[in-house]
Amino acid sequence: MITAFLLRSLDRRISVAVALLLAVAILVPVLNLATGPSHPLHIPTYIMALFGKYLTYALLALALDLVWGFCGILSLGHGAFFALGGYAMGMYLMRQIGSRGVYGDPVLPDFMVFLNWKELPWFWYGFDQFWFAALMVLAVPGLLAFVFGWFAFRSRVNGVYLSIITQAMTYALLLAFFRNDMGFGGNNGMTDFKDILGFNIQADGTRASLFAATAIFLALSLTIASAIVRSKFGKVLVGVRDAESRTRFLGYRVEHFKLFTFVVSAMMAGIAGALYVPQVGIINPGEFAPANSIEVVIWTAVGGRGTLIGPIIGAILVNGGKTIFTGLFPEFWLFALGGLFVAVTLFLPKGVVGTVSHYFAKRKVVNKPVPPAVQEEGIEPKIQAAE
Repeated sequence: MITAFLLRSLDRRISVAVALLLAVAILVPVLNLATGPSHPLHIPTYIMALFGKYLTYALLALALDLVWGFCGILSLGHGAFFALGGYAMGMYLMRQIGSRGVYGDPVLPDFMVFLNWKELPWFWYGFDQFWFAALMVLAVPGLLAFVFGWFAFRSRVNGVYLSIITQAMTYALLLAFFRNDMGFGGNNGMTDFKDILGFNIQADGTRASLFAATAIFLALSLTIASAIVRSKFGKVLVGVRDAESRTRFLGYRVEHFKLFTFVVSAMMAGIAGALYVPQVGIINPGEFAPANSIEVVIWTAVGGRGTLIGPIIGAILVNGGKTIFTGLFPEFWLFALGGLFVAVTLFLPKGVVGTVSHYFAKRKVVNKPVPPAVQEEGIEPKIQAAE
């Protein structure tokens, strides 16, 4: 039943995007592992890891688009859900180091030994098991989103006020995780990871597997998001976005629709963070920075809010440009990013994908053949004149 529900949600564009992601999940690792450095089609490991990071950003942008593009919730706190998922994975990776750490303690991570911790805090229990860490990747961001959304949506906090509250939540977490006594590594965070599921995290095969897993999870998340927005539930979400009061007067419990979508989106962001950490090799409180959440909004706006595919493209394009531009003109990158957002807002308000889709839809309507009976009545010239 679930499979049929997901397959019914795949229109042509989503099907093509999912197929491309699955092809990338296979092709890129093969070109990395099965070809030598001298082969013209060889993809170096560092390039594969870089694009794997871009795909985690694309998953984060997709998560934001689900709530912003289809539910009208402009969240400036999705960086918090991303970071919490990353910390859950980082805790698992730190537990896998064991006695191979700098201080050789078989239980305590190095930063706890350095800070003279005598025993492992209770909230670290269970993170030596991958299944438990994977559960926390979903549960922690989801629980935070549920508690936050329960109070915010029941209080009917909307618009810019909700955006400010989500950003305040992110900043509060930033300050909390910077403290050494929180037990999460303080300012330095967590790094120096060794293994994941028993495999060397720096090995080419492991890096290729992480890239493939990221592309597959992005394809799966895109399918789930498409299934949500193309269902009857999704039509109500659009009603909430465009006319919340009218939707409420029709008898729908608007806060329930918002809460469900917000929790699902937070879980997607948590998965993105969990896939990000082993590929980048570090997680620290800087991931909670409010500027990071604002950047996600820019990716989504550039690609096209409310298109699902657009945020994926926007995240890849903007971060690819960031990598190139910061290498050439590092001091001007933030100005370029701000200028890009202003330019898109003024000239491409629907984003890249939204503008292209609107253009082709308009051409399809203009070029649609008019029945002969309508032409004889002289209606066609009136339509053209109106256009």
